[in-house]
Amino acid sequence: MVCKKQPVVALSTYESEYIAGCMATCQAIWLENILKEMEIDVRRPIALFIDNKSAISLAKNPVLHGRSKHVEAKFHFLREQVNKGALQIVHCFTELQLADIFTKALKVDRFIKLRSLIGMKEVET
Repeated sequence: MVCKKQPVVALSTYESEYIAGCMATCQAIWLENILKEMEIDVRRPIALFIDNKSAISLAKNPVLHGRSKHVEAKFHFLREQVNKGALQIVHCFTELQLADIFTKALKVDRFIKLRSLIGMKEVET
């Protein structure tokens, strides 16, 4: 694994989700182009699941909000793709966020549920 300095510092959770969504959008479009080169049809619009409603509204609404004016222009690529119809933002409920098991401290019952949802099982020693 290679460590890399983060390109930007987010000032809020919605901003970090928006930036992560932008980076995921870049990867999705890159993968779409590779699949097209292999003559594999890709269904449009591409669905991007985000669990932060503020990040979703920023991506869908082209009006520049006062709270988002400090977000660098390069991260509005996500908004451009939504407006073009290439990408569809879908709200993902926190309960269905499987990555939380890797990124957050969880209560035992939630940990066990997510562990089973990603296909892991407890091994008795």
